Amino acid sequence: MFSRLLGKPKEQTSALATIEKLYETLEMLEKKEKVLLKKSDAEIEKAKQFTKTKNKRAAIQCLKRKRLYEQQIEQLGNFQLRIHDQIILLEGAKATTETVDALRTGASAMKAMQKAVNIDDVDKTMDEINEQTENMKQIQEALATPIGSAADFDEDELEAELEELEGAELEEQLLQPAAAAPVAPVHAPAGRLPTRPTPQKNTAEEDELAALQVEMAL
Repeated sequence: MFSRLLGKPKEQTSALATIEKLYETLEMLEKKEKVLLKKSDAEIEKAKQFTKTKNKRAAIQCLKRKRLYEQQIEQLGNFQLRIHDQIILLEGAKATTETVDALRTGASAMKAMQKAVNIDDVDKTMDEINEQTENMKQIQEALATPIGSAADFDEDELEAELEELEGAELEEQLLQPAAAAPVAPVHAPAGRLPTRPTPQKNTAEEDELAALQVEMAL
């Protein structure tokens, strides 16, 4: 059954229709089972009533019909189990079919991509990329190379000259005299600051007397 379902859209559609039919049949059997259960319960109630009225023969007939209903209910239960088994098998086959179809589609897509991308073309492309990268590296090195007068400078001589400059700078720093230490200011005790004599201004009389002395001296 699985081999008949795999890989053929027409048979897949038929399988779906079969599953739907099985579900419809299962629903019909369940309804019949409910009806028979009700009839069986009704026969039990009738048998109880006939027992109360001492009608033993009628009560036994009710129990016989109840047994027949129970046999039919058991048979319907077996039918339902068989249908459940078929549904499980068909749904499993459907899932398997869909999985195989998906894998087949993926494999086809992979083949198409492999045809579009040839390994030789990939190798050729990588070689071209490496060649262009190497060319660009050489161009950058050529641009960084000094030209003209700068190309004639000796790096060793420049290093030696730099060392002489550094040595002279260090010697000059060692020969510089040490800076005089700052003199700490002397703070006089509070309340004992020396007082300076404030110059006194001459009065008007003293000024006149000084001027008279000058005239007499003349």
